[in-house]
Amino acid sequence: MAKILLVDDDPDFCAALVARLAQKGLDVDAAESGAVALARLRDHAYALVISDVRMPEMDGIELLRRVKEDRPQTPVLMLTAFRDVDGAVEAMKLGANDYLIKPVEGDILYAKITHILPEFGERPAGFESIVTCDPSMVKHLEMLDMVAQSNASVLLSGESGTGKEVFARAIHERSPRSSFPFVAVNCAGLPEGLLQSELFGHEKGSFTGASTQHKGKFEQADGGTLLLDEISEMPPELQAKLLRALQEREVDRLGGKRPIKVDVRVIATTNRDMQQHVRDGGFREDLFYRLCVVPITLPPLRERRMDILLLARHFLKEFCEQNQKSISDFTDAAAGWMESQQWHGNVRELRNVVERAVVLCQGNRVESYELNPELWVTPESDAAAADDPGRLDVRVGMTAHEVEKRLILKTLEESGGNKSRAAEILGITPRTIRNKLREYGLM
Repeated sequence: MAKILLVDDDPDFCAALVARLAQKGLDVDAAESGAVALARLRDHAYALVISDVRMPEMDGIELLRRVKEDRPQTPVLMLTAFRDVDGAVEAMKLGANDYLIKPVEGDILYAKITHILPEFGERPAGFESIVTCDPSMVKHLEMLDMVAQSNASVLLSGESGTGKEVFARAIHERSPRSSFPFVAVNCAGLPEGLLQSELFGHEKGSFTGASTQHKGKFEQADGGTLLLDEISEMPPELQAKLLRALQEREVDRLGGKRPIKVDVRVIATTNRDMQQHVRDGGFREDLFYRLCVVPITLPPLRERRMDILLLARHFLKEFCEQNQKSISDFTDAAAGWMESQQWHGNVRELRNVVERAVVLCQGNRVESYELNPELWVTPESDAAAADDPGRLDVRVGMTAHEVEKRLILKTLEESGGNKSRAAEILGITPRTIRNKLREYGLM
């Protein structure tokens, strides 16, 4: 789970709130000043910042300005004494998500946190495999919690890579059928003849090469759940047979002499607009309505940007364990790059990118060039680099710090020293560039 940063100059107040929120299962870091908070934010991408308004040296309003300049997507919750309500209102105008009047009870703060970030609130049990804090996705989980208890057919729609099969498995695992098989078949992965055999089975000798009896996916899933992946690609000739199997709850093996009763809950997935597919004549209308008892459309990752870093950190932990690596997080530049991408391959693409980055990463945090192969330059390209001033001189053996420095300085050079333009190219903020230049002793 992502972390929350609590900023207040009263150590006793911080300790009490951190302890209270920890009892709720929240991971909270405390910072005693705005300067310490900014330093923490440079090293970690927090899901939420909670800050007092009145603090010495740097007050909460200035901290809010700095946070919104560096990380405009990070939500900020302000804490204020009753006499400073005007300051809290000013903070709202500057981009704060909400404010609470001190003294703050832990339960009230927790409720406010879960309102701002549904990720931290109560989620339906049984869907732990679905990593999300996006409000629309949480609503889907609430619906699936009810749907899972029924036998209703579900049609999951969405672009490739949005996690339709993960949702299908979660429905099965939450259902009364969870102790029975979950069987998946890709309707686009087999030619018509083999797909019919895969779905309904065949008897020995029913066709050339049928040397043994074969139980189809319907029989294999008896009592459980059958996932029909990419249902829109099913050949028209098989659609009628599938409709009969769903209506009669029985299947006919190829070469069989009698139908076989089956008890199967069907979940289908598609990346098409099925209603348009029906209108175009590519899919039977009666079968569509048979499958689409409960229609659910999963949004693409670019429409649930709150989930990008949450998913990335989930995958980072997964692949670090697989590769026996110790990587704490992503750099600000890497996090910014991920949040700026469109992710046309959705969650699947993000997962692959993080896996590659873990393999390539040599430091404690993943750098942006480890996520994006276009930023890598091999030793063999040195000759071309000499003729191409736009190429970055990177060699095997350089530290990640040195590569990052060269990338930033080269981008600044190519952008004519324009920090805003360089930041846009790199997917980071102008303040991050200024901080890096100070670190390099160039400001």
